Amino acid sequence: MQRKLILILLFDVLFASGSYGQVRIRLFSSQSPESAFFSTTGGSYELNTFNGENLFVNKNEPVLITRFNGKLAVKTKYGRGFICDSLTLLGKTGSDSFSLRINDGTPVRQYYSGDLQCFADLGTLVMINISDVENYISGVVIAEGGSGRNKEYFKTQAILACTYMYRYFDKHQSDRYNVCDNTHCQVFNGLSWDTIINNAVQETTGLVILDHDSILIISAFHSNCGGETSTPEYVWLTSQPYLKSVVDPYCISSRNASWEKRLSLNEWIGLMKKSGYEGKTDDPATFTFIQKKRQNNYSTVTFKIPLSTIRTELNLRSTLFSVIADKDSIILKGRGYGHGVGLCQEGAMAMAEKGCSYRQIIDFYYSDVIITDIKNAVFLDGNNTPKPPPKPPLGDWGADR
Repeated sequence: MQRKLILILLFDVLFASGSYGQVRIRLFSSQSPESAFFSTTGGSYELNTFNGENLFVNKNEPVLITRFNGKLAVKTKYGRGFICDSLTLLGKTGSDSFSLRINDGTPVRQYYSGDLQCFADLGTLVMINISDVENYISGVVIAEGGSGRNKEYFKTQAILACTYMYRYFDKHQSDRYNVCDNTHCQVFNGLSWDTIINNAVQETTGLVILDHDSILIISAFHSNCGGETSTPEYVWLTSQPYLKSVVDPYCISSRNASWEKRLSLNEWIGLMKKSGYEGKTDDPATFTFIQKKRQNNYSTVTFKIPLSTIRTELNLRSTLFSVIADKDSIILKGRGYGHGVGLCQEGAMAMAEKGCSYRQIIDFYYSDVIITDIKNAVFLDGNNTPKPPPKPPLGDWGADR
């Protein structure tokens, strides 16, 4: 109890000082950009290279940043150019925003708020957005859940995103940022312009999901469970008391509730043999497999293989499928989309439309959890011993401003 009180007090200090209200996101992390066009879309920026070059960048002034011989080559609107090791574009007004377009000729612009830090590393241009947590969460919600949904669903998705961010806040500590912008962490494509999403995030600021030991949960979610969520043992070979299989009647009429794939019998036999099958192949009915409830393995009388292996090999939407022989074909009749663990997004959307609150939605998909302020969370080290909450990583540029 004393340890928990100490950690809560540490969080109070961090939030009161404002030093924990930002997150560092690596942008375009699944790509290897050589260059980027930066343009101020709101407020103004100061370009700081830490070697004496300090320039103000006003609205609509473009800055070209290019990787060059392990350093950065920078060129401004007025043709002034220089080379530096790293640079930071610091917002000066408190309501600053910018756009980025990577690689010359790439037409897509993405929009962000906050600051931008850049350096060259391992053959790519690394760009790190220092963003307010709320703007980051709003961007994750619209990227992971889309727009045009009920506000209670967006609140739910925001709390899941916030829980994930704080649980894995030091995931990329050694790389000088907190999270990346792709599915390795959470998808983030920049600012959300959806006022319903932004309001939902504001109304749930700081709320996270804890287990009965006040530890941040693994806030897993997927698109559609097909009527029954999966236990994590079927996906990650580990269990969590709050992640249990739940019969879900809410998602079964949604667009991703069912799917079908047809293969030739020879294709299926080839896959089975590749996986170690040595049984008879002259009777197609041998391969029939009916999955009414979620199972871990596809099995015949003499053979067994993880359903996840088949899903990966055939790029299927889910592991919740039955196998039906039809003459010289095999039909896979499937349900759901995604790994099936945790919250079903389309089920949560339907629950919200029926009038359920975000607390009711979260309690439906996660067992015996607590929805509370992040200040009440306990963090553990590798030995399951309570430790202070993680701090934002610092790069060569020094402390956060």
